[in-house]
Amino acid sequence: MTAHPSDLADAGSPFGAEAILRRQNARESSARTYARSFPIVPAYAHGMTIEGVDGRRYLDCLSGAGTLALGHNHPVVTEAIRRTVDSGAPLHVLDLATPQKDDFTDALFATLPRAVADHGRVHFCGPAGTDAVEAALKLTQTATGRHGVLAFTGAYHGMTTGALAVTGSVAVKTPVAGIATDVTRLPYPYSYRCPFEVGGARGAELSATYVERLLDDPSGGVVPPAAMILEAVQGEGGVVPAPDSWLRRMRRITAERGIPLIVDEIQTGGGRTGAMWAVEHSGIVPDVMVMSKAIGGSLPLAVLVYHKDYDGWLPGAHTGTFRGNTLAMAAGAATLRHITREGLAGRASAIGALMMARLTALCAELPVIGDVRGRGLMIGVELVDPEGVPDARGTLPAAPRLAAEVRTACLDRGLIVELGGRHDSTVRLLPPLIITDEQVETVLDRLADAIATVAAPRLAGRPA
Repeated sequence: MTAHPSDLADAGSPFGAEAILRRQNARESSARTYARSFPIVPAYAHGMTIEGVDGRRYLDCLSGAGTLALGHNHPVVTEAIRRTVDSGAPLHVLDLATPQKDDFTDALFATLPRAVADHGRVHFCGPAGTDAVEAALKLTQTATGRHGVLAFTGAYHGMTTGALAVTGSVAVKTPVAGIATDVTRLPYPYSYRCPFEVGGARGAELSATYVERLLDDPSGGVVPPAAMILEAVQGEGGVVPAPDSWLRRMRRITAERGIPLIVDEIQTGGGRTGAMWAVEHSGIVPDVMVMSKAIGGSLPLAVLVYHKDYDGWLPGAHTGTFRGNTLAMAAGAATLRHITREGLAGRASAIGALMMARLTALCAELPVIGDVRGRGLMIGVELVDPEGVPDARGTLPAAPRLAAEVRTACLDRGLIVELGGRHDSTVRLLPPLIITDEQVETVLDRLADAIATVAAPRLAGRPA
């Protein structure tokens, strides 16, 4: 029988948190990330709550970086997994057809925008979203016979070679020589830190105009590319939503020039932004949609759906051993249907708006909060240095040390949040779609208290 976490709390136990963390530090690679931010050892989890081996409980606003749309161990998910295991279904058959794969495909296509589903083909990729990005790039390069890619500042698409090339982070690309030689980097419409120092609708318009003029300039240096790849809401980039009008213009620009448009829905999909898929807000129809995270119902699954006109691959053109886990397909189908049936995307929209309104109201009393933004239950709170020198638009510099202290203070209060954005200064909230009204209040109270406590020494003596 498995011991309860409280039975393992003894610091001297080989199964206690301290001992486990010591072994992790000694044996795992230095590339580990979340383990550094959260020195806890989860043992049990249900819904939005994680319980460590020391018995401490936390509200999880990370949700597996958005993977856990229904939270931990939701009965819809666990029942789908249990039913599949008990049925004796093969758990691994490469890319052979199975009833579970067929059912997942039905469930997935039922959620897609009609214009995508009616002409769509699905490809099952390796289990991580980054492999689906690789597949999307390869697909469009094969279909067009071109090699270059248009990508955006602030983007995050994964850590394998092609995905890393179109990702924006300089730090992770610097050690890899020549990683982005075929990528043209374009300005994403980030209103708070607008590259044109105007922000708002005007900043987005300038971004779109820049893209259009660059592509049409015979001396602009951009060879006709194989694709444009973008996120409708940048996640790791600091929860930066693109205006719907800007997305529609990107669709027009690419369509008029015969450039396939890839939309990365890895983190935004599955109801996260207040619609099942983030492209639905703007109404655009991309040529390729990349999906992972929530679609597997907490288990590894990644796919891309693309217009059938691009289906020019030869057999084996993009392959991989784990291209479809039967348990993930069963859990994913159950998850997608539950989100639809229970109207969880609509709830994410409503709850997210309430959370952002309350967080925005805090800006007046906590000047370390520079910006609150997001869409649905994908929320970012950018922290700034109130003593810093503002830029030409009046935006204060990022405050990475303060943000890290806030993350730790949240953990001390039983709240798991992660950072992102420029200089890791944006506190990111990705609660599960099943978050209750009571949990919403608790999350906001704990976050507000953590920010106020950490900011107090910095604000002491400031004029009221």
